[in-house]
Amino acid sequence: MSRLMEPLIVGRVVGEVVDIFTSSVNMNITYNTNKQVSNGHELMPSVIISRPRVEIGGDDMRATYTLIMTDPDAPGPSDPYLREHLHWIVTDIPGTTDASFGKEIIGYEIPKLVIGIHRYVFILFKQRGRQTVRPPASRDHFNTRKFSEENGLGLPVAAVYFNAQRQTAARRR
Repeated sequence: MSRLMEPLIVGRVVGEVVDIFTSSVNMNITYNTNKQVSNGHELMPSVIISRPRVEIGGDDMRATYTLIMTDPDAPGPSDPYLREHLHWIVTDIPGTTDASFGKEIIGYEIPKLVIGIHRYVFILFKQRGRQTVRPPASRDHFNTRKFSEENGLGLPVAAVYFNAQRQTAARRR
């Protein structure tokens, strides 16, 4: 097991969202220019209200990628009956660039944290050339594996996740 894969297994991303894969592309995700997403780290809800910058570091400038952001814990981790909830899909992202150069087929939806700690997962797939990736019918009950299979994307080439929970109001003394 690689060092990159271990936190995804411990965080149950591998198993619940994707099958085991070999990470072959660097993907850096940053919110608000300074909050980098790292596996299992917590980000405050105030940080994730705008879509992040996603930098893809492939070695082939002709390669294109599809990025998915999903919440496998919706609406709450104790009863995730909406699993997975889709937050974002960007396709046709050129290698060695960022997601702003891709085609957003499902717009970024701000995570709505109601109860519990949620995992937000970014999964990157390498497209097989310029292919049409079809958006799903619904954000709820999204299935990353099924989406990948239906669109011929294969296994992921990179994934990272963060945790977030509702911020409680400060108590007055």
